[in-house]
Amino acid sequence: MNAASKIDACVFDAYGTLFDVHSAVGRHQAALGEAAAPISQMWRTKQLEYTWLRTLMGRYEDFAKVTADALDYAFDAHGVTDSSLRGQLLEAYLSLDCYPEVPGVLSALSGAGIRTAILSNGSPAMLESAVDGAGLADSLDAVISAHDLAVYKPDPRVYQLACDRFDVDAGAVMFMSSNAWDAVGARAFGFNVTWINRFAQRRERLGHAPDHEVEDLSALPGILGIG
Repeated sequence: MNAASKIDACVFDAYGTLFDVHSAVGRHQAALGEAAAPISQMWRTKQLEYTWLRTLMGRYEDFAKVTADALDYAFDAHGVTDSSLRGQLLEAYLSLDCYPEVPGVLSALSGAGIRTAILSNGSPAMLESAVDGAGLADSLDAVISAHDLAVYKPDPRVYQLACDRFDVDAGAVMFMSSNAWDAVGARAFGFNVTWINRFAQRRERLGHAPDHEVEDLSALPGILGIG
C-alpha cells in the first residue's frame, strides 16, 4: 500500500501505545517489592476487562473509576492494604511516562503535514493530564475520548469519532495501538492499522489482522513513506 498517498490522519491509542502503563507502579516499585510487576500486570488486565464488561452490561463508569476499581482488585488479590500507596499510584497514573520515540515520531508526522490525534478510552481529564505531563499537547491536533459516547473500544462508534473529528473516511486513517484487541477492532471498523506490538503478544483470532506489525512507533514514518 502506498500509505503516504492515502493517509490524512494518524490516530493513536494512548495507554500502552504512547504512554507506558507500567510506569506508575515502576515509580513505587520499592514499596511493593516483588509484587510490583504482578500487581501492575493485573491492574492493567482488570482495567481492560472492566471496560469491556461495563460496555456489555450497559453500566458505564468513566475510565478514572474503572482504573481505581482495577487497582483495588489487584491490591486485594495481592494482600496490599496501604491506602496512601493506592492514592500515590492513582496520582502517578495521571502522568505516565511516554515512550522515548513518541515525541520524535509526532514531530515527523507534523512536519509531513499529517494530522494527529489520540483516540482513547481514557476520560478527558486523564488524557489532558497525560498529554500535558508528557509535553505532547503541541504535537497533537486532537485528543478524542470514548467518554463522549459512554461506551468503550472496540465498539465501532468509538472509532467513528476520529472520522467525524477529521471529516474523513476510515480508509484515510492510520490507527496505532499496542493492544492486539484494539488493533483488530480498528481494522474491522475499516482503519488502516499498525499494531505496535511492544509486549510480544500473539495475534488475536477474530477474523481481522493489522496491516503492519512493529515493535515500537519509530517504524511509523517509514511505513508512511516519510522517513
